[in-house]
Amino acid sequence: MGRIFIAVFLRDLRIACSRWGDVASPLVFFAIVGSLFPLALSPTPATLRVIGPAVLWVAALLSTLLSLNGMFRADVDDGTMEQLLLREEPLAAVMLAKALALWLTSAAPLVALAPLMGITYYLPGNALLTLCVTLLLGTPTLCLLGAVGAALTTGLRQASGLLALLVLPLMLPVMMFGARATDLAAGGDDVTGILYLMGAMALLAASLAPIAAAAAMRITID
Repeated sequence: MGRIFIAVFLRDLRIACSRWGDVASPLVFFAIVGSLFPLALSPTPATLRVIGPAVLWVAALLSTLLSLNGMFRADVDDGTMEQLLLREEPLAAVMLAKALALWLTSAAPLVALAPLMGITYYLPGNALLTLCVTLLLGTPTLCLLGAVGAALTTGLRQASGLLALLVLPLMLPVMMFGARATDLAAGGDDVTGILYLMGAMALLAASLAPIAAAAAMRITID
């Protein structure tokens, strides 16, 4: 199980490194969406500070959705996924490895860019730190939940809209908790409880989502 996990994880990292355009697209999208709101709305610090946490978390969620479309498509098209299904190792380990590789190449850069985007919304230092922590806890959950939807819709043509409809209801609580924690931190309130809750959600997703994604992939291949 450990060998197949490492092999799939390293393989996806190598593929991602050879396709810099696909890796950069979610990051560029996050930067564009986050930078347009200060230009379109009132540039006053008070207004931007209020909407900043919600805007940045919505941008992060949409960026994650953007990276999900091709998560399994290439492996299904070239027969790699069928070969993985025939192996004796559990397919859930493959799903977990692919979700981790997706997070590392697509979502983790958002965490690094988030403080710079938060500065444009005049967020204080404690809010910037909370924003990074919530993204660090929440984006793995988004990738894991997205893997389930991506596995279900891989065999369909033009499945982007259906994928969004499937996974958005599951992703919304993560976004709401992350934005609320950042907003509370900006006001000087304690956010420890929300961070613990988001950590528990990440652990729950890491435990159950790979199994659900594996079952969904078996249905898709069959």
